Amino acid sequence: MTERKPPGVPFESWVDKQIRDAQRRGEFDALPGAGEPLPTDIESPYDELWWIKRKMAREGLAALPPALALRKEAEDALVAAYAAPSERIVRQIITDVNVKIREMMFKPPPGPPLGKKPYDVEEVVREWRQRRAAATPEGAPG
Repeated sequence: MTERKPPGVPFESWVDKQIRDAQRRGEFDALPGAGEPLPTDIESPYDELWWIKRKMAREGLAALPPALALRKEAEDALVAAYAAPSERIVRQIITDVNVKIREMMFKPPPGPPLGKKPYDVEEVVREWRQRRAAATPEGAPG
């Protein structure tokens, strides 16, 4: 819209005419979101980073402080170790996460404390063996 408002025409009337003309030409027909309800967060206070947060949610991303991210990773590693198909893999998973836990224990990042200590590899292997024995039928090779 490069047309200038003619002198003597009230601004509101001129804008209304521009909108009506654009509607007649169909310029509003194929806009994204046409016919969809307004977002539910429209009444929340303004947040400068709204677009970043929406993009992260859409992409399935999360931004956790390093200690919380490692805590989650350690818990996931323990679950993965218990589901591992071999003792060698259990040891590898727990050893890898223990390296990260020890590193963070001695060089804590900013944010909340980790609240985790390295796992006892032998204890995790014992637990893995017990769970594996309980899950396999008697006499079946495991």
